[in-house]
Amino acid sequence: MATERHDPATGRTTTGHEWNGIEELETPIPRVVIFFLTVTTLFAIGYWILMPAWPLGVTYTKGLLGIDQRAVVTKQVEDAAAARAAWTGRIAEASLEDIAADPALMAHVQETGRTLFIDNCAVCHGTRGTGGPGFPNLAAKARLWGGDPETIAETIRIGINSTNEETRVSQMMAFGRDGVLDDKQIRAVAAYVRSLSNLPMDENDKARIAAGQEVFAANCVACHGEDARGSTDAGAPDLTDAAWIYGSDAQSVFTTIYSGRQGHMPHWEGRLPPVDIKLLALYVGTLGEKAP
Repeated sequence: MATERHDPATGRTTTGHEWNGIEELETPIPRVVIFFLTVTTLFAIGYWILMPAWPLGVTYTKGLLGIDQRAVVTKQVEDAAAARAAWTGRIAEASLEDIAADPALMAHVQETGRTLFIDNCAVCHGTRGTGGPGFPNLAAKARLWGGDPETIAETIRIGINSTNEETRVSQMMAFGRDGVLDDKQIRAVAAYVRSLSNLPMDENDKARIAAGQEVFAANCVACHGEDARGSTDAGAPDLTDAAWIYGSDAQSVFTTIYSGRQGHMPHWEGRLPPVDIKLLALYVGTLGEKAP
């Protein structure tokens, strides 16, 4: 008949397992472990009873509390839509000028307009509207078609060289490819144009400026004006500022004159509701401004 053995040092019984003279004690599970196991088990059972928990084919157990997360989210979305409708309704009815003069509405423009811009415009113009090669820097305030909110909204609505029937149309001629100017004339007018923005150039280009001015007067003033400040009626850029869509280095300017340019902006009419176009136009108008 087996008898219990006790460890002489601790007084605890042993399991009977022995290895190399060392016997294993019969150590009970700590009470704190049993306590937490009990609590978590009771919590799990309570949760299963009170909350939606178990899938049942095409449905699930509803729980005694009847909480439905889908209903909660639906209610939150409805509440958010109702709150948004309160101020979007005002924006839809008010003029762009009145909206711009209302700090409360402009706070919504800044918040919602930024989201709209990032979702729809940032892929070309960047998240801060600073553009990139081939895409205008909207934060520089160098507007090809004008910078007032109404004009910006119209540009967003119909696009530039887009498929909209009312689209704005703009194109830079390919003076070299089409044989209007030879390479010498193009290099001369490129030097002249770059000098208008006080860009650094070598002595050879400096010597071409006078001849380039004559080429400019004979071929470019129709769109860019005698003062080279462009035309918002034709979408011709101001050549005297620091904003260059395709680059201001000598080779980029030569390529622009030689091969021509025709940018493209999609129209957003039909893709965005009128309220969102208003929000975008007002938001774009604030790009580049310092936060108050």
